[in-house]
Amino acid sequence: MKIAWNKNAKTKRQPVVASAKPGLPFAAEFDNDEDEKKGSEEAGTDYPGTKPPDTAQSLQHQGNRLAEEGKYHEALSKWEASLSLIPDNAIIHEQKAQVLLELGDAWRALTAATRATEVEPSWPEAWVTLGRAQLNFGEPDKAIESFDRALAIKPDYSEAKADRETASRLVRKRGQLHSSGDLNANKRRFTVGGNSEKEVK
Repeated sequence: MKIAWNKNAKTKRQPVVASAKPGLPFAAEFDNDEDEKKGSEEAGTDYPGTKPPDTAQSLQHQGNRLAEEGKYHEALSKWEASLSLIPDNAIIHEQKAQVLLELGDAWRALTAATRATEVEPSWPEAWVTLGRAQLNFGEPDKAIESFDRALAIKPDYSEAKADRETASRLVRKRGQLHSSGDLNANKRRFTVGGNSEKEVK
């Protein structure tokens, strides 16, 4: 933005008031600056459009609160705004993935969880969320790999163990369907929780 100064504009100057503390050389200027600062702080809170911009952290907290209230779409918009300020926040990417899974958007959840593991590869919760997104996307083999990564970081992680077992059961079920001829070898994906005997096209 280019600012053009009006050279002919006449501005009013505030008269300098003698300080109540005559021994200080710059007391009069200091007192005026302090009064102006107080006045601008008060003015900043009373007028629309003068509120300071939201920080990435406050946007994240607002998104967290909205998600806890079940307002997932609003939470996502707050988190997106926060990520536009700080794109490498693994926590927000992981939270975003969880909410997208709740909304049934497996692909976007998969991309958000993948980003969380790229930003923070030593965070087991991000790997579990990625595994869950992969399961919901119909990729139990990849999910097992993600759960294994989480367990390599945190061996006693019970949620990762349980989810890995679920993914293993799905892989075994798929193997049974392949051997019985009910599932074409080209169809490696199937829906979780649906009728596993139907082919996904």
